[in-house]
Amino acid sequence: MFSKFTSAAVAALAFSGLASAQTFSACNPVKGQKCPPDPAAPANVQIDFTKGASNFFTVADGTTLTYDPANGAVFKIQKETDAPTITSKSYIFFGKVDVWLKASFGTGVVTSFVLQSDDLDEIDWEWLGGDTTQVQTNYFSKGDTSTYDRGGFSPVANPQTTWHKYTIDWTNSSVTWLIDDAVVRVLNYADAKGGTTFPQTPMQIKLGTWVAGRKDAPEGTVQWAGGYTNFADAPFIGYYKQLNIINYSNGVSGASEYVYGDKSGSASSIIIKTGGGSSSGGDSSSSSSSSSSSSSSATHSSSATHSSTKTSSSHSSTKTTLTKSTASSNATASSTGEGTASATGTGSASVTAATTSSAPSTSATSAPPNAAGKLALGLGNIVAVGVAAVLGSLLL
Repeated sequence: MFSKFTSAAVAALAFSGLASAQTFSACNPVKGQKCPPDPAAPANVQIDFTKGASNFFTVADGTTLTYDPANGAVFKIQKETDAPTITSKSYIFFGKVDVWLKASFGTGVVTSFVLQSDDLDEIDWEWLGGDTTQVQTNYFSKGDTSTYDRGGFSPVANPQTTWHKYTIDWTNSSVTWLIDDAVVRVLNYADAKGGTTFPQTPMQIKLGTWVAGRKDAPEGTVQWAGGYTNFADAPFIGYYKQLNIINYSNGVSGASEYVYGDKSGSASSIIIKTGGGSSSGGDSSSSSSSSSSSSSSATHSSSATHSSTKTSSSHSSTKTTLTKSTASSNATASSTGEGTASATGTGSASVTAATTSSAPSTSATSAPPNAAGKLALGLGNIVAVGVAAVLGSLLL
């Protein structure tokens, strides 16, 4: 468990320099690269890892998984360089993904559930092995890590020992994160800088575990992860039991593939290929979801007012109270995983760390900034200065 003050200090250190989007793409169409079409996932997919491997996913190089009849896919880390990862072969263009999992134990070990597009739009869930009380959420647009104000913390009981259902419900008007069918966070289209930073291009599903507490990791990354990983305690094991996937395909039935029509990276630029021809992706701020789901469609109102301090939902949720602090730093970092990434960051970041209490509330203050994505990108040697600055601001 991370205390309120420890969380705030560590968050400031990590957020001020961490560029945590998965900043690698094999082919990025908004960069002008000639990329092959993205194969569309079926309208509905159910995967039960207790029955073995699924050909819906590609296993990353260096990944060896086993399958347990009670726990499903077993993601095991035995050494620092282990990062077992699987990626879907096909894409969803807006959709709903449910994952039942138990996160890995282990200080510095991260368990992740990520949606990511070719042009680096991204929606995340992430769990730290040493944190038994909360999970982190985040989103990115086009791999942009110039600001660190998108991440959030949501309370969850014992994610390493208890099965929970984690959901991303992604429409062209909102992203909703749910735990056991209870809404814990909502991002509305208008609240993502008027939609300009709203994730809106076809995405793959990525599941994996990795080590942020490596001996060669930047200090800020290690601080965020809770400390260095002690491999005397290995193996560190995460379990992914089951997935339910609905591909809304932006309201188009029978989609076979998605093609970027230009370099804008907007939903309206995506051409949806079907057996009978093709269809434009439409306006990303309008309401349209696949007929395969009648409960997840949402309407984006052009008169919606952006609020920087509150989001609301008609579902029950868990109240999140936030504490804000600020830190400045320079940072350079690199990371490896299924995609290799590198990034540099400089500047001042407004940092918010959360303390939580369970309550049947439908509103929450603005989410804390970026904690980390699947690939951790670190700070430099700024820990002492950062901690002093943050603790000083907290005591004021």
